[in-house]
Amino acid sequence: MRITGIGVGRGIAVGAVLRMAEPIAEPVDSPRTGDAAAERARLLAALAETAAELAARAALVDGDARDVLEAQSLMAQDPTVIDDAAARIEAGQSAERAVFDAFGAYRRMLEGMGGLMAERAADLDDVCRRTVARLSGVGVPEVPASDRPFVLVAHDLAPADTAALDLDKVLAIVTEAGGPTSHTAILAKQRRLPAIVGAAGCGGLADGQVVVVDAPAGLVVADPSIAEVDGARARGSVAAAPCAPTPGALADGTRVPLLANLGDATDAPAAVALGAEGVGLLRTEFLYLESQAAPSVEAQTAHYAEAFRPFAGRRVIVRVLDTGADKQLAFLGHEHEENPALGRRGLRALREHEGVLRDQLEALVAARDQTGVELAVMAPMVADADETEYFVALARSFGIASVGITAEVPSSAVLADQLAPLVDFISIGTNDLTQYALAADRMLGTVAAYQDPWHPAVLRLVRLVGQAGAEAGVPVGVCGEAAGDPLLAVVLVGLGATELSMSPALLGEVRAELGAHTLAEARELAALAVGARSAAEARAVVEAELSRRSARS
Repeated sequence: MRITGIGVGRGIAVGAVLRMAEPIAEPVDSPRTGDAAAERARLLAALAETAAELAARAALVDGDARDVLEAQSLMAQDPTVIDDAAARIEAGQSAERAVFDAFGAYRRMLEGMGGLMAERAADLDDVCRRTVARLSGVGVPEVPASDRPFVLVAHDLAPADTAALDLDKVLAIVTEAGGPTSHTAILAKQRRLPAIVGAAGCGGLADGQVVVVDAPAGLVVADPSIAEVDGARARGSVAAAPCAPTPGALADGTRVPLLANLGDATDAPAAVALGAEGVGLLRTEFLYLESQAAPSVEAQTAHYAEAFRPFAGRRVIVRVLDTGADKQLAFLGHEHEENPALGRRGLRALREHEGVLRDQLEALVAARDQTGVELAVMAPMVADADETEYFVALARSFGIASVGITAEVPSSAVLADQLAPLVDFISIGTNDLTQYALAADRMLGTVAAYQDPWHPAVLRLVRLVGQAGAEAGVPVGVCGEAAGDPLLAVVLVGLGATELSMSPALLGEVRAELGAHTLAEARELAALAVGARSAAEARAVVEAELSRRSARS
């Protein structure tokens, strides 16, 4: 049996399946029998215990894992959920059913917002299940214990489970739910654990059944032959080979700077240690999302300077506030939109509140002057020349020498020949570019198969930007998740990308893969990929060509 899904990372594993128990059952919808005040007290105690448990787990990890678990801990203390559940108890529900329905209402709200908020709904489910389990006096299904290494198979994994996995025992993860940007996928990638998410049909795998988990191919092979096992182990050992943190380059010496994507200042030291040559994307939303009002210039300066210091003397590209859609900010006047992913996002929202943008640019310049980085700024969700000219002129008025845009709206790729001469660089955000090109919400599991940057439609848009950048003589970077896929990174370079930015944990694998190909070979592989009819075919033809080359050598 062969099961396909979305591969995470470059690892390949062979092992026996061990299944995670199914989630606890939905509580019975029956009237409460106790006093409302007592039920409310039980509810508050259970939520507090859940929050404390998640906070304690957060303290044991770092990076993205800590951020995710801390966010879940806050979900358990959300006043909106608490008030809703309390009202349901007053109306006659038990604490178990009240908290289940309150979280359910919250979940539907997040799903309606789309984007990242819809993906975070899965995190909410875990908080709900843990709280219901406490109220019911039963245990929450945990990762099974084993004396031997195993492949973990589950309907889905909560962030708390993924963050706490024993990497000496868990060889790989296979989940039926989830997408490429779910927290399960993000944490698995950070921990360099091979994973297949969105693997419909994996529920049929049984405990003890041997499988090959091929993350690069997005494939699970059940009951593999001896030849398939030997081949998988051989390819897995090659993928795991270490690569010194040297500057990124192709086999013929063509330089391809490898940069880091950073979510906040705490990620910077580790990125430097892993060989990041600079920062290709510093997200700034973390500072704003934590505020009820726009943060002051002084507060912003302190945060930016902390992120900049490890990169003194190096280039740091900062994306100005990317808000809207899944990141609603009251002080930017965000209101309900029927389709927020196509609403007042990114630069559109900032133009309406230029004071917020001006304060951010002022703070970035002050942090630059304090730390000595080579500051570059880019605007999110730019659609055309008018928006490009607006942002470039404003940023230059603050004395910023390097100003660029992100190409993540398809129109910016189609018009790249007009936009490239106006900027100092272009950075391609493949996550949004893919979802808009294929009309597939990148957080919606039912269309996860479309959310694949290997799709020829996406690759052709990347090629348009690469060509425009070459003609205008400006660098073209890729800062989306695609840059962290080693084989796709080679194709992106063949399409005209001149630098790549990714999660720091992926730098080594990408560096090793780039070093195995010349620029001419990368261009040949890119030509094969853009000529394919689907994402799966694009990857397959590239892998087949590499296999042929390997056989000839």
